[in-house]
Amino acid sequence: MTPGRSSLEEIAAHTRLRVARAKEAAPLAALRDRALAAAENLAASVNAFEAALAQPGLSFICEVKKASPSRGIIAESFPYLQIAGEYEAAGAAAVSVLTEPEYFLGCDQYLREIASAVKIPVLRKDFTVDIYQIYESALLGAKAVLLICALLGPDLLAEYSGLAASLGLSALVEVHTPEEARMAVGVGARIIGINNRDLRTFQVDLGTTGRIRRFIPGETLVVAESGIRGPEDIRVLQEYGIDGVLIGESLMRAADKKRYLEELRGAGDA
Repeated sequence: MTPGRSSLEEIAAHTRLRVARAKEAAPLAALRDRALAAAENLAASVNAFEAALAQPGLSFICEVKKASPSRGIIAESFPYLQIAGEYEAAGAAAVSVLTEPEYFLGCDQYLREIASAVKIPVLRKDFTVDIYQIYESALLGAKAVLLICALLGPDLLAEYSGLAASLGLSALVEVHTPEEARMAVGVGARIIGINNRDLRTFQVDLGTTGRIRRFIPGETLVVAESGIRGPEDIRVLQEYGIDGVLIGESLMRAADKKRYLEELRGAGDA
């Protein structure tokens, strides 16, 4: 990361360059037409991600992630289809797939193949800075996109959420502060993710979920993200009245992912 510049700003800047290159290869108008045509056939799967999180009990969104800026390489061996299959077999409600290539070593192909291989909905985990990425997500097979309040003001957040909905995608709107939570609620977000990691510094505090949860109405689905290391963390987070958790690194590092996820789900059922 560049000194004096926040991690989030740097990743967003690189993402804008990536989107600009993608637009040269496939113009926005052409991509939009393809996505809209495909959306006409998706009525049966609209809100699949939201429906998965709304099921009784704590829902688990399990992440397929090779690396991160704060931890470096997480998985030297990366059989992503096998990993996604293990998550599904262990009862995950959804799979989150990193597609950011420079800092997380993700790629669109991972998402495309995983979405075709599993029956549970897939979240595209990326840094959405342009409507182009939402059309891309629909065509890649995602059922949800991540919208980060720290990157988007209320106007863009509302625009991107509406576009996602029109394409049959849910929006997981990510917040880290009370002000961002109010922004998400103000634009009518149906699913709000509380990130326990500050994306500007990468510091993690599980208590963030408890502090932010009270700013979110009870009818809104709430997901706790980041910093979950074991069953005890699941029990702590459940006390805050959440609907789901998004878990990445600890699952990726587990030698037996299926067994580890079963242990976490057991803590959620307790």
